Amino acid sequence: MMPNHFSDTLFQLVHSLEKSEKRHFKLYIKRSSAKEDLKIIRLFDALDKLTEYDEKILLKILKDFTKSQLSNLKTHLYKQLLASLRLLKTNDNIDLKLSEQLDNARLLYNKGLKIQSLHILEKAKEMAKNNQKMNFLVQVISLEKKIETLHITRSSLEKTERLAEEALEISGHIDRVTRLSNLALLLYRWYVMNGHARNVEDEKDIRSFFKSSLPTDADAIHGFYEKLYLYQSYCWYAFIRQDFLMYYRYSQKWIDLFGEDPLMISVETGHYIKGMHNLLNAHFDLRNFKKFKITLKQFEEFAKTTVANQHDNFRTHTSIYINSAKINQFLMQGNFREGLEIVPCIEAKLKEYSLFVDNHRIMVFNYKFASLYFGAGEYKIAIDYLHKIINENQSGLRNDLQCYARLMHLLCHYEIGNEEILDSLIKSVYRFMAKMKNLTLVEEAIFSFLRHSFKVKAKFLKPELEEFLKKIKHLEGDRFETRSFAYLDVISWVEAKVYEKSMEEIVLAKYMKSPHRV
Repeated sequence: MMPNHFSDTLFQLVHSLEKSEKRHFKLYIKRSSAKEDLKIIRLFDALDKLTEYDEKILLKILKDFTKSQLSNLKTHLYKQLLASLRLLKTNDNIDLKLSEQLDNARLLYNKGLKIQSLHILEKAKEMAKNNQKMNFLVQVISLEKKIETLHITRSSLEKTERLAEEALEISGHIDRVTRLSNLALLLYRWYVMNGHARNVEDEKDIRSFFKSSLPTDADAIHGFYEKLYLYQSYCWYAFIRQDFLMYYRYSQKWIDLFGEDPLMISVETGHYIKGMHNLLNAHFDLRNFKKFKITLKQFEEFAKTTVANQHDNFRTHTSIYINSAKINQFLMQGNFREGLEIVPCIEAKLKEYSLFVDNHRIMVFNYKFASLYFGAGEYKIAIDYLHKIINENQSGLRNDLQCYARLMHLLCHYEIGNEEILDSLIKSVYRFMAKMKNLTLVEEAIFSFLRHSFKVKAKFLKPELEEFLKKIKHLEGDRFETRSFAYLDVISWVEAKVYEKSMEEIVLAKYMKSPHRV
């Protein structure tokens, strides 16, 4: 059995390092020339040269290492790599800077140098406030209070009272941030598990959960992080309910928050990147073509900045979200064949970033690739990508994608004319979607048409298609049917057949007529 490419945590860490980080690590280790340290450099070099982790091969390369020695040295190497990275990256990251300040204050306090410790804590407090790092502020104030309580520091009564007030204020802030961030996290988890609300019951459950989880002291919500998590919560709440206008408004508020305080882009880069991704998705869902184009250009400009390229996570996710947006743009405009040209490039990027990309993101890309091939009429290649989703055995991960991948897979076989397997496919896909409670009126209409079309001769099929189109067209405005059209543009597919045009021509014509195009 082939070993897993990234099965070992140390191997993952070594292969995530950039050239400058590898060079710094070796300089860091060689400052102490202990025998054990020289051994971990040999281990580091061996791991760096491997293309996949295999302990047997590793022991053959390092012939004088026993299995137990290897285990101990791997642990030692992992710790030393993290220590080296911490030294190298401290000045690049506000959290690491604050941690260093706090550690220094603790060291000085433990040495009995209380006043020096308090001076450092004052600087750390100012830095934490400027960067809105309230969690660190809690730790700073906690140590300050400890020193002031246990020792005579000659601090003024005014300073002591201010310290007590700060502690109370921050306590309330942390409580609100915790509740709001928990709400945003749980809503996002619901979406990853289920996708959009499927029916009235889902809608009722989400609404009830959201309303009961919002902080009751809404008037007290202020500051960057409280607003950030509030806007994120509203974003996921709206997105799950397919209230795309609300989704857009709160995605825009999310990004505007960074516009009001640009310093926070470098402090919370990950949240800014995710916000841009959501804003682009909101424009896509509302077909705000012009705003989509402007936002994508802003995001591409951001991708060139030092901040966006500071860390692997930022660089990777910026690239992934921009490529996702580019595919959405081709899907919106009907330029399916043009979109196919960038698929190999995106796949190469996904392979390059395989250490950092989760299965959920891979599934989404495979579905988008399949959508492009389906729109371009390349049904056999679309099937190949859909199989990657259908064969994904991680239960509970994007049940909605699993359903619509099977539905598109069924339509591909219908287009190819694989009549010998269509009957069994219709039954199995219907059972799967019913089990996942994913059947809406649109899906019921699709299955009804496919079952009935077997009995109709090709020359009499057009009236059946027209009737089918009429049946699903009036469902476009129904919010619980929106998810069907968002995942699979079945209306354009049927229109292409009725008007005897390609799906590309149909979607492109809609784009050209849109008032939001210019």
